[in-house]
Amino acid sequence: MEFDSLATRYLVRPGTKVNLDAVDADDPSFAGSLLKKKGEKRFDKLRDELQALQKVLYAQGKHRILVILQAMDTGGKDGCVKHVFSRVDPQGISVKSFKKPSEEELAHDYLWRVHPHVPGNGQIVIFNRSHYEDIISVQVKNLRDEAIWKKRYKHINDFEAMLIDEGTTIIKIFLHISLEEQKRRLLSRLERPEKHWKLFPDDIKDRKLWPDFMRSYESVFEKTSRKNSLWHIVPANKKWYRNLVVSEIVVHQLKKLQMSYPQPTWDPQSIMIE
Repeated sequence: MEFDSLATRYLVRPGTKVNLDAVDADDPSFAGSLLKKKGEKRFDKLRDELQALQKVLYAQGKHRILVILQAMDTGGKDGCVKHVFSRVDPQGISVKSFKKPSEEELAHDYLWRVHPHVPGNGQIVIFNRSHYEDIISVQVKNLRDEAIWKKRYKHINDFEAMLIDEGTTIIKIFLHISLEEQKRRLLSRLERPEKHWKLFPDDIKDRKLWPDFMRSYESVFEKTSRKNSLWHIVPANKKWYRNLVVSEIVVHQLKKLQMSYPQPTWDPQSIMIE
């Protein structure tokens, strides 16, 4: 299978029923050391393409790109951002991590802390977790009544529709790892002192709620994967493959914008530099 098909291979089409238990987080279609070497070579090329596309995006100052990354704990969001966007000019990209809401944030509506961080013209913004936590975590951990969080599917669809109407391209990605892979990664953090800062007791508690998180994510994908803001469920057990797929998705979306450098309003032939 051609690698460029990965840009659309894992889309959640509107109206699709989702069963994460049936989604292989390894995807055996892309296994083997030879394929991995080809994939890494392709990934290197894609990073150059992304770098070039971002330069045009920034110079043109017309489009806005919002990448939403969701995953279970240890799912690889930080590593994905680090590797996929490593060659992008820092002045045109920013990452916003949404952690446990502060008291000030809790005193406002749940989208209050999100809206100020959406991209402006010529920018790429990556949400490491997002407004979807206000459905998923809230539902699974019973932080709000069902009557409250159930309304948020519509709120978020309307919010994203507004962003799209105003010129934002939204790319939504769920990095899907298996329960066994999460255990391996958590153990790695426990065994390495320099990684203890990344391990929290709540991570272990949330692990016991894995089935509930999966059901909540399935509902989110089914109800918020819309025509212009589709979800991608990316198999993420293999880090090299995860990075390849995410870069294919982002480059594909940027190419669809058919961007070009702005033309000067003056005649270059008329300029003389002595």
